[in-house]
Amino acid sequence: MDNEILKALRERRSVRQFKAEQITDEELQAVLEAGAYAPTAMGRQDPWIVAVQNPDIVAQLVRMNAEVLGMNGNPYYGAPTIVLVFGSRPEVWPNAVYDGSLVLGNMMNAAHAIGLGSCWIHREREMFDTEEGKALMRQFGLPEGLMGIGSIALGYAAAAPLPPKVRKDNYCRIVK
Repeated sequence: MDNEILKALRERRSVRQFKAEQITDEELQAVLEAGAYAPTAMGRQDPWIVAVQNPDIVAQLVRMNAEVLGMNGNPYYGAPTIVLVFGSRPEVWPNAVYDGSLVLGNMMNAAHAIGLGSCWIHREREMFDTEEGKALMRQFGLPEGLMGIGSIALGYAAAAPLPPKVRKDNYCRIVK
């Protein structure tokens, strides 16, 4: 069985080199809408999505993430847009990380479907648990008590992604 969606899911790859050119507002809206329509436990819609294109804030996020990672480079691979996903803390909503992960996955698949590159980036929880991170969350207009779940680097790929790795034997099992 095959169709455009299944083909896109097989072909999507993480992009780790982006052009400096900013994506269009229409492209960004399509990606954000895909995130907003991701399934969430009990339909709660717990995640919060923040797209950052402001160069100064992008640079701040790059620095913060690099500090958590203990490096000097750009953990967002030069992407002009960073899309952050936040959610409730586990003691408030135990499914927050799962819900946010589905949002991130939907956005990455949507990005690929419209010709954009993306890459899941981690360490947002550590970044936004700092005082600097909490101040940014207030600046973004987010409610108190959220945590960073993850983000995607988003933009136009500067190089063709690598072909998919061969899938491991016995990856899937069917029990009837």
